[in-house]
Amino acid sequence: MIIGLGKLRFYSMVVRIRLGEGPRVRQKRRKNQHVALAFAALLTPAAVMAFVLAFWRLTADFKAVGQFPIADGLFSHWQIWIAGAAILQVGAILLNRYGKSEPVLRKTVEDSEQRLVNSRL
Repeated sequence: MIIGLGKLRFYSMVVRIRLGEGPRVRQKRRKNQHVALAFAALLTPAAVMAFVLAFWRLTADFKAVGQFPIADGLFSHWQIWIAGAAILQVGAILLNRYGKSEPVLRKTVEDSEQRLVNSRL
C-alpha cells in the first residue's frame, strides 16, 4: 500500500514469521504438592504435642501429676488443646491428600482378575 504525503511515500509491509512446533505448554495443576507434603509432615508432630499437653492438663486437674505450667488464660484448659490437636491433624490429613493426588484405591478387582486371565496361570 502506498500512502502519498506530498513527496514522501510510506510503504507498509506485513512480515510473517513461521515457527516450528515446539513442546506444548501444559499448565500444571497442584504446583505446590511438595510444599503441602512438607507442611503435613510438620503438622502431625505438632498435633501429637498438643494432645500431650491436653493429657498433661487433664491429669493435672486430677492431681495425678505436677502443676501444669500454664495456670491462667485460654490455653490453661485441656479442651482447647484437644481441639487444637484435632484441627492440626485434620489439616495434616488434608495437606497429605492434596500432596498425593493419586487415588487411594488405584486398581479394582476386575483389573487384577483381568491381569490373572492375561497371564495364563
